[in-house]
Amino acid sequence: MPDNTRLGQIDHIVVLMEENRSFDHMLGFLYTGRQTPSGKPFEGLTGQESVPGDSGRVTVFPIDRTTPDAYFMPGADPREGYAPTNSQLFGTPTPSVPAPAATMDGFVAGFADALQYDSQKHRPIYPGTKPENIMGCFTPEALPVLSGLARGYAVCDHWYSSAPTETLPNRAFALAGTSLGRMDDNVRGIPIPFDTPSIFGLLEKNSVDWAIYSDGKLLTRHDFPDTQQADQRHFGSFTDFERAAGTGTLPRGFTFLEPDWSPTTGNDQHPNYDVAAGEQLIHDVYYTLRNGPNWNRTLLVVTYDEHGGCYDHVAPPSGAVPPDDSQGEFGFDFTRFGVRVPAVLVSPLIEPGTVFRVDGTTPLDHTSLLKTIEQRWKLPPLTRRDEAAPGIGEVLTLDQPRTDDPLDGVAVPTSSGNNPARGTTSHLDTVCEALAAQHLSSA
Repeated sequence: MPDNTRLGQIDHIVVLMEENRSFDHMLGFLYTGRQTPSGKPFEGLTGQESVPGDSGRVTVFPIDRTTPDAYFMPGADPREGYAPTNSQLFGTPTPSVPAPAATMDGFVAGFADALQYDSQKHRPIYPGTKPENIMGCFTPEALPVLSGLARGYAVCDHWYSSAPTETLPNRAFALAGTSLGRMDDNVRGIPIPFDTPSIFGLLEKNSVDWAIYSDGKLLTRHDFPDTQQADQRHFGSFTDFERAAGTGTLPRGFTFLEPDWSPTTGNDQHPNYDVAAGEQLIHDVYYTLRNGPNWNRTLLVVTYDEHGGCYDHVAPPSGAVPPDDSQGEFGFDFTRFGVRVPAVLVSPLIEPGTVFRVDGTTPLDHTSLLKTIEQRWKLPPLTRRDEAAPGIGEVLTLDQPRTDDPLDGVAVPTSSGNNPARGTTSHLDTVCEALAAQHLSSA
C-alpha cells in the first residue's frame, strides 16, 4: 500500500524503549472524563475501575507527588512472564485455546502471588508494599515529562505489546517482527540470541544508516546475528548519542535507544526501580533531539516493551497475525496481542493534544515501529506480523514544524526514599552479560 503520509519529511526515526509499565499505570489519568479538552476520545481511566481483592473490590487510585515513595511504586516486581500475565488477564495461568475475553480481574491476586514469591526468593520489596499497590496509577503531575510530551504531541491509547509475556520476546517483535516462538526470556534457563534477521540488517542491506545507543550495557548488540556481525560504528553510549544528535550526525535512518538496566544507576523504570530517573532520561532524550540541527526532520517514539504486571483495564485484542510458522512456546499461537503499554509520539509535525489510534481490526503494536521504518525507506517486511501492522506516519499532520516547547518550565521529578533494589543485580544486567559472553565466545 502506498505511503501517503508526511513520513517523507522524516529523516530520523528514534525509539526509546523503557521497561515493564502498562498504559493505565503511567498515562491512564492523562485526561479526565475519557476525552481531551477538545473533546477527542481517550481510552483512559474514570477512577472507578476495580478488580477483586481478598476483602472485596480494589479500586484504582492516583499516585501523585505526595504519595509516600511514589517513584518506587508498586513496590516490587509484579512478574510479567506468560503464566503470570495469563493470571492477570484471565484469572488462570492456563486459559483455554482460543482464549476467552480477558476479564482483567487478576492483578491484585497476581501481585499477592508475586510478593509471596519475591519474599521466598529474598528479592527486594519496598517496605509496606501491599497487593493493592498494583492498582496505583500515576497522575500527570507526578510524571510531568512523559505526560507533558503525551499532551504536547501525541499519545497512542491503543498500542499493545506484541505478545502477552515478558521483555526479550517483545523486544524481538519490536526489532525483528518475531520471537521465533519464544515466550520466555530464557531457553532452558539460558539467554539465547534470536537467530533471525532484524531491522538493522534489513537497513544495512538497503544502505540506510542505523545506530544503537545505550545508557548502560548494550543488550540489542548481542541479540541478533546481524547486530552481532555489524561494524562497531553502529554502537555507542548515551554520550555518543548526545554528540551525534548535537552535531547533526545522527544516522539518517533508525536510532534505537536503550536505558540503563541497573537497579543502582538504572533509568529503565522497571518495577521497582526509580521511575523519576526514567523521567530524567526521557527529558534528556527529548532535549538532545530538540536542540539538535535535525529536529524538524525527527520522529521520536517513547514506549515500553511490556506491561510488567502493572494494571490496565483494556483487554488485549485477538486477531494478531502469527509472524511465521514457529511453534509457540507453552502452546501459544500468537493470535492475540499483549497488554496495552504507553506510546508517545513526538515531532514538531504533530498537532498538540493528539490521541493517535488507527481504524480497522489490527491495532498498533511494537511491529508498527518496523512498519513505519519500512514505509519510510520502502523496505520489504521482515515477517507476516509487520507486514500486517499499521504504521504511524498519519500522526504527522502539520505542514510546517512547530516552534513551541510543551516542556518549557517543566521540572523533572526526583524520588525520595531508599530503594531496596539498589545494589542488587538486575535480570537484564545478567542477560546482557550472558549474551555478550556467548557473542565473544563465538566470534
